[in-house]
Amino acid sequence: MKPSIITSLRGYTREAFVKDLLSGIIVGIVALPLAIAFGIASGVTPEQGITTAIVAGLIVSLLGGSRVQIGGPTGAFIVIVAGIIGQYGMSGLMVATLLAGALLILLGLFRLGTIIKYIPYPIVVGFTSGIALTIFTTQVTDLLGLHVEGGVPSDFISKWICYARNISGADAWSAAVGIGSVAIIAVWPYINKVKYVNGHLSALNKLPGSLVAILVMTVAVLVLKQYGLATSVDTIGDRFRISASLPTPAVPEMSWEVVRQLFAPALTIAVLGAIESLLSATVADGVIGDRHDSNQELIAQGVANLASPLFGGIPATGAIARTMTNINNGGRTPVAGIVHAVVLLLIFLLLMPYAEFIPMACLAGVLVVVAYNMSGWRTFRQLLKNPKSDISVLLITFLLTVVFDLTVAIEVGLMLACLLCMRRMAETTQVSVLTDEIDPAAEVDFEATNLEHFTIPDGCEVYEINGPFFFGIANRFEEIMGRMPRRPKVRIIRMRKVPFVDSTGMHNLENFVQMSHGEGIHVILSGVNPKVHEVLMRNDFGRIVGEENIQPHINLALQRARDVLGQREATAEQQS
Repeated sequence: MKPSIITSLRGYTREAFVKDLLSGIIVGIVALPLAIAFGIASGVTPEQGITTAIVAGLIVSLLGGSRVQIGGPTGAFIVIVAGIIGQYGMSGLMVATLLAGALLILLGLFRLGTIIKYIPYPIVVGFTSGIALTIFTTQVTDLLGLHVEGGVPSDFISKWICYARNISGADAWSAAVGIGSVAIIAVWPYINKVKYVNGHLSALNKLPGSLVAILVMTVAVLVLKQYGLATSVDTIGDRFRISASLPTPAVPEMSWEVVRQLFAPALTIAVLGAIESLLSATVADGVIGDRHDSNQELIAQGVANLASPLFGGIPATGAIARTMTNINNGGRTPVAGIVHAVVLLLIFLLLMPYAEFIPMACLAGVLVVVAYNMSGWRTFRQLLKNPKSDISVLLITFLLTVVFDLTVAIEVGLMLACLLCMRRMAETTQVSVLTDEIDPAAEVDFEATNLEHFTIPDGCEVYEINGPFFFGIANRFEEIMGRMPRRPKVRIIRMRKVPFVDSTGMHNLENFVQMSHGEGIHVILSGVNPKVHEVLMRNDFGRIVGEENIQPHINLALQRARDVLGQREATAEQQS
């Protein structure tokens, strides 16, 4: 383990600390409304959302493999967390998060961080867009102030049917607060372009739009309620009892049955957390010109998810938006992330009771903007112009995320991506047949001194496999051989461009050799690379084909074919 903070603080200067301090304060302010909104949307209290940001943010900065990564709760986990709480309760969420933390640590210890990056992009976009749509769907009730008798159904389609039937019961004041919050967040970046007022740097320039919307709408609702207006607008205090005390660490009861039931949700949390944190770190690398340690980052994320539930928190990961805010405000070491956690802790201890006045419709507006930014609809639209296989993976992952759940979407999406990858690999592997002569100009793996060595003798055929010989191509090779009309006396199989062979390839190759021997056809292998040769010998292939029939180059293989043909002619003359 080598956390980034160790190398980042070498030669650390006062100037760098001032930049990290200012950036950390700004990121802490940005993280506050998001932590509250993510907590409530996930089905837990505002305090639990902020606690997650404090604990996870501190640990990710102390142990992470990225210099600028900011950890905390993110919108991607809203759907998963709400589903686990609905089915297993808060204790179930704690167990699932602990298991996910352990899995993330194992991924880092076994150095699988680089493999996580190979998850196909259409899958990432598909489930991210699906989560965004699901988040938006869950916020319609608070955004419009809908009051549905018996509650809103849990599945996506039934939710929208319910909304359509009850839209006439929307509360005008709540809708005005929710839509107004969205408008403020959308317009604020343009107001922020005015950096200077009367020659002085504008203090408003550093405030995030989400915080401005919460401050404006909270004050507006409080004033309106003083005059007997907007009394129908629910606030956080109407639904939660706000506390500013730190929670006491607690360990949930665990049993094998509980672990078995929650392993699939835990795996989903771990995979999603790994993808999002490494994606965030990679994006940050491109901006600051650095290179993060993927495995160290996974270990840090794992430890954060082990600690967060002990304090009543929810799953956490690297947050792209907060990480970019950190970079844009000058943060360049993990000190900024530590400051961000300290700022949140101070706000939690000193100002948390005032959070009860925040309108629920305003938080819904904040999450609607988060869902919009998360949707990546422009990227989604661009991917629809890609090959049909990528479009299929994208749409299936998206629809499964929306209609079913993220666990199913990731499992099916990965399975489809693997199948399509194997299909493409099989398509790139070519099998060619040579019956006349070999072009010396195409031979680069040995020195040619005698062009006669490249002439294929009568009664001999050369088959060249170009690409991996795995189960995707092995069966096709067997079919091609079965369709060959001629039955030569010697078959040479060139394998110089075969990087690896799997068990199915070995099995089919053995069948092919045995079938050829049954027809009286001699088989010679040519140009087998050392790795493939090792696999062949380990499977006792030398006994099947004969070690003298495994030649390093085509000229030696052709010479071996001539020797075999000559021996057969001599044997035939003696018999006649």
